[in-house]
Amino acid sequence: MCSPWHFCTLIVFFWLCSSPPVVAGRRGSSSGGGKWQTLTGNPPLVIARGGFSGIFPDSSLYAYQFDVLTGLSNSLAWCDVYLTKDGSGICFPELRLENASNIGEVYGDKHNTYTVNGVSVEGWFALDFTLDDLAYVHLRRRIDARSDKFDSTASSIQSVDNVVNKANPVGLWLNIPYDEFYSQHNLSMRSFVISATRRMNVSYISSPEVGFLRSTLSQFRTGSTKLIFQFLGPNDIELSTNQTYSSLTKNLTFIKTFASGILVPKSYIWVVDSGLYLQNYTSLVLDAHKAGLQIFASNFANDAFMAYNYSYDPVAEYLSFIDNGLFSVDGVLSDFPITASSTIDCHSHIAKNETAQVELLIISSEGASGDYPGCTDKAYAKAVSDGVDILDCPVQITNDGIPFCLGSINLIDKSNAVESIFSNMATTNPDLNIRDGIFAYNLTWSQIQTLKPAISNPYSNYSLFRNPRARNDGKFMQLTDFLAFANNSSSVKGVLISIENAAYLAEKQGLGVTDAVLNALRKSGHNNQTSKKIMIKSSDSAVLEKFKSSGNYELVYLVDEDISDILNSTIVEIKEFATAVVISKRSVFPTDEAYMTGQTSVVPKIHAFNLPVYVQIFQNEFVAQAWDFFSDAYLEMLNYVDAMNINGVVTDYPATAAKFKRNRCLGYKNRPPYMTPVPPGGLIGLMAPGSLPAEAPYPVLTGDDVAEPPLPAVIERSDGNGSTAPAPRNGQAILIPSITTTLSTIAASIAISIIF
Repeated sequence: MCSPWHFCTLIVFFWLCSSPPVVAGRRGSSSGGGKWQTLTGNPPLVIARGGFSGIFPDSSLYAYQFDVLTGLSNSLAWCDVYLTKDGSGICFPELRLENASNIGEVYGDKHNTYTVNGVSVEGWFALDFTLDDLAYVHLRRRIDARSDKFDSTASSIQSVDNVVNKANPVGLWLNIPYDEFYSQHNLSMRSFVISATRRMNVSYISSPEVGFLRSTLSQFRTGSTKLIFQFLGPNDIELSTNQTYSSLTKNLTFIKTFASGILVPKSYIWVVDSGLYLQNYTSLVLDAHKAGLQIFASNFANDAFMAYNYSYDPVAEYLSFIDNGLFSVDGVLSDFPITASSTIDCHSHIAKNETAQVELLIISSEGASGDYPGCTDKAYAKAVSDGVDILDCPVQITNDGIPFCLGSINLIDKSNAVESIFSNMATTNPDLNIRDGIFAYNLTWSQIQTLKPAISNPYSNYSLFRNPRARNDGKFMQLTDFLAFANNSSSVKGVLISIENAAYLAEKQGLGVTDAVLNALRKSGHNNQTSKKIMIKSSDSAVLEKFKSSGNYELVYLVDEDISDILNSTIVEIKEFATAVVISKRSVFPTDEAYMTGQTSVVPKIHAFNLPVYVQIFQNEFVAQAWDFFSDAYLEMLNYVDAMNINGVVTDYPATAAKFKRNRCLGYKNRPPYMTPVPPGGLIGLMAPGSLPAEAPYPVLTGDDVAEPPLPAVIERSDGNGSTAPAPRNGQAILIPSITTTLSTIAASIAISIIF
């Protein structure tokens, strides 16, 4: 089992030694490159809730040490203080020990029932145990949706003194949630706190109890330690005043008599409605500053639900609190302090037209398909606004030979076809290995236009849905309209046209999709122009061979499976028909149960043959990233771009990639730790042995995998001019019932723990 010493030694080794050099002692600047609208004019503080509790058990030594190593130089360690039977203070996230430890397994018969703030509560409580008793209890994750891989490590409950002595944080934030409760049991939280401030550097003391703060005011009226009043839920009752916390926001002058600041849930500042959309901001930050109070916002976590307006981007959420042009909170309390640190130092006060710090081609995946239904005018317009370099169009073809943009040949995947009058056209196609599909080639363009686009929800099984209000917004676009739109978008550098299933469409459906694309390019004049890049992508080498002889295109070969290696001879073959390669994320950094196990040599091997490498698909949803990236899409992208030197990213969220390119820290001579690539396999090295089962390696890409026969001739069609949709050509037609998913259904399905 890992000891704290082993953890600290290993973490320093894998974070610093496996990364670009960082000057010793440099922990990063918190200046953020601009003027701050905080009370003092200084950058906001980062307060690490229980340390780096988004990955490691909350309040564990691992969590505190990791934050010290990876956060801003002035970040503070948050400790929720609870008292033991012998008056020792421990750091623990909950009143009931069973909520974040294995206390029930160690002391199964020592649970108790107490009245807490007028409510009867049953469980295991710190006041029933001595500090020595708790040495046998191990911490576990506070939120069940998080990884359990560090629950089995030796993370014992820590005293406040141990956190300071072993993690050595720059400053400490002590939160006192239950002073009244302990007073009823003859334990003095006031005495403990006063004693602690004489032994250690306590920067802030907070509490939701007015009585406690007023009782300690005389001790901290002068000196560096500040008292902060913590707001609970708006309708919760503050014990001393018998007022709701919501009503106390209107009496900040009263709070100023015993505190120098307030700590509020982030929803007090930016209101989020029941549909998870932002409403107007409140005046609380401005009111607090006017009253001379600092204001801190809590409940930030990369893996918690956030307003859809943020597109699952925690950096965008932080920026709305610290860099919105109107106000800035004075600090943020976060489970993922690494992201808060990078937001302040790397992403704040940067305009959309700032110079890029890194060369990287941003290629859309069906436009901005994380925000709107893919391949629609809305998705493409959003991608251009977000800063995309290359707009993509995955081409499908209609029954009457019209090429159009859609991310799947199966209309059910990307439209409301299953709810339409065409639902009885569902059929199984064994050639495409698709069951119960409604296929684009069976409908005419005029029929396609009657369908509504449908936004993709690749992580709906995690109850993570994309922009429900826009789930059917936008219009489908013919390829010619797409090309015209891209040509008229001055910021767009080029287009990428994806072609799949060409052989099947020619041989079985009598539809020449490659010819249709070439005709559209000629019609739009793109075949002769040189101002914008024209990229043709396919996993079929025969498609690329055809375009190679038809014009001056960048031909991109898609490796459509995860691979562990690629033979040099295979790359030589690819160079015969392609000028670039697209591979999956896991072909660069393979994973096991979403933990990185290492890195492959695929990218450097392909680069050795002077072929650009693009990687897909980057997404903001935290479940789309390996745990090693700490639910941070920017840190994930950093590893691929900085450590592996890939040439481009294919993404559902172009705005995130564009923001990454403007990242100020990428231009630093010495990178701070929160903007340094993480070493592959680093987190696995911190787990107990046997935590992950061995997985079979991905295959090696050989010449046989890329060789394809020439495209077959387009067969003569037997259905006339294709002006009406024929009966399904392959398999047995079936009837699919209409399914309508409403917002209320979506809301009811949400099961992941939300931190509010």
